[in-house]
Amino acid sequence: FTAGMIANRNLSQTGTEDKKIYHVGNILIDSIRYNRNKLIQPIWFSTLGVKPQEYILLTINRRALLKNEKNFKELLHSILSINIPVIAPIHPYVQDAIKKIEIESNNLHIFPSQSYLPFIYLLNNAKAIITDSGNVAEEATFLGVPCITLNDYAEHPETYQTGTNELVGENPIALDKAIKTLLDGKWKIGKIPERWDGHTAERIVQILLEHSS
Repeated sequence: FTAGMIANRNLSQTGTEDKKIYHVGNILIDSIRYNRNKLIQPIWFSTLGVKPQEYILLTINRRALLKNEKNFKELLHSILSINIPVIAPIHPYVQDAIKKIEIESNNLHIFPSQSYLPFIYLLNNAKAIITDSGNVAEEATFLGVPCITLNDYAEHPETYQTGTNELVGENPIALDKAIKTLLDGKWKIGKIPERWDGHTAERIVQILLEHSS
């Protein structure tokens, strides 16, 4: 069961029989579709005084990104140089890495990592997201939120080929360029990839039923 035709092609090239490959869509999107009307505003959100579309959401998880302290600091400087609040729900080890490189900014608002419904609320209402997570890029693509990914690889290329995502790697110069494009209002208009419609599980069940008879 694949999320896109690129995955179908990869499987075919590695010897998988076409009759065993089914393009059903991205099951991650089913969760968003099911919960979109149940999103929860974090209890601390209103105290920040920010409004929807007036903040950048930042998530960082990859430990490899944190190891190069000099480059990590340059990336954060690029992000925090913009005059927009940056909300960062991050794990303690990422908070420690930020403290270690002595980054301080009135724009940066650090919070503990959030559970699913509050996090998707923050993503759905952000002006943009800067992340190193492939899953977050997929969620942003479905929600139509501009996404800058601090990686040169995406599990699902559909996020940047047709969606709202752009890969900048761990390159501060590329990040600066992407942020400028965003602030200039020139971000690309993404499209939801084929079959990323929240009905993936239904397709899988239908296929299983057909093959069980």
